[in-house]
Amino acid sequence: MTSPDDRTEALIHEISALSPAGGRVYDAFRAVHRHLFIPPVGLADAGDDSKRIIDRASDPQDWMAAVYTDTVIVTQLDDGATPLREAAGEYTSSASAPSTVADLLEWLTIEPGHRVLEIGTGTGWTAALLSHLVGAGGAVTSIEVDPSVAEQAAKSLAAAGVHPHLVVGDGAEGYPEHAPFDRVHVTCGIRTVPYGWVEQARPGGVIVAPYRPGFGVDHALRLVVRSGGVAHGRFPGFASYMLMRAQRKPRTRAARRPEDKHWSSTDIDPRTVAYAPPGAGLAISALTGIASVHADDRDEDGELFRLWLSDPADPYSWGTVEWRPGETEFEVYQVGSRPLWDEVVDAYFRWVGWGEPGPDRFGMTVGPDGQRVWLDDPGRVL
Repeated sequence: MTSPDDRTEALIHEISALSPAGGRVYDAFRAVHRHLFIPPVGLADAGDDSKRIIDRASDPQDWMAAVYTDTVIVTQLDDGATPLREAAGEYTSSASAPSTVADLLEWLTIEPGHRVLEIGTGTGWTAALLSHLVGAGGAVTSIEVDPSVAEQAAKSLAAAGVHPHLVVGDGAEGYPEHAPFDRVHVTCGIRTVPYGWVEQARPGGVIVAPYRPGFGVDHALRLVVRSGGVAHGRFPGFASYMLMRAQRKPRTRAARRPEDKHWSSTDIDPRTVAYAPPGAGLAISALTGIASVHADDRDEDGELFRLWLSDPADPYSWGTVEWRPGETEFEVYQVGSRPLWDEVVDAYFRWVGWGEPGPDRFGMTVGPDGQRVWLDDPGRVL
């Protein structure tokens, strides 16, 4: 039987080619074995964009092999309302992919003795890794919004002999009782950076979070807090996490009145925008605030690609653009008074006019008056 030490070394070898993480992060992996924090039943990658059940009791070897693969293990569905064994529902808690965990920890640049605030305890694995990185002279405070998830994490951490300060509550509010923090480690996706995190970090403090702008791919955001309560940062890579509960988008999409519905057409292939490079998504999100999802599908007329657009601030403002093979005009359907497709197209071509900049040229400033995305320089706000 392969030991956890050997499995950890194999995992580190697998992800070292993907992650910029250094030796201290991998030493933490060696000190804190992942399997100690994975529930007996989870959902792991099935190899076809779906998830399969892993069960430690019925197949311990398969369970252990999945745990030490560089993949997400889903640990909760629908905020706990749906049993994991049903394997269908919205993913609402998980053990993140080890390569992504390594990336975020590396960008956090933790030093021994640091005081760290973690937003989203999850399984407790990253809280244990953080505790190892800060050492005996440091302190980790970890907040989890879901009581059942927090309870299981507390048990796993205690069994592993790791004792961060655990809090059940809304991580969007931070934890001022233990401020100031040297580092803020965020394990849930955010669309807006809560200013409390900046307020509770000391000057020179670093905040690393999965940024989900809503349009296109998700990004990692690294902010450095300056004196005066303002943080500046950039997008060093990619990280896709489940959205923080306090920032989930409205799910209701409906027309208020028949006259709110608009049919039109466009000669712009919606896939041009949907599959645009990551820099385009940052630009479109910053300029419009519009969110999107897209999917390949089929209906009674055959093959279909559909781009969905929505205004996260208004559940009654949304639209779709459809592509079908052989067509040169594409159907646009919009609900509400806001011309979402027109705004997205305008933002896309503005990005093209700037020379199609990549995500490394974008940055963000967070202050008391909110957050601003900029291009090249904080003075060039989008």
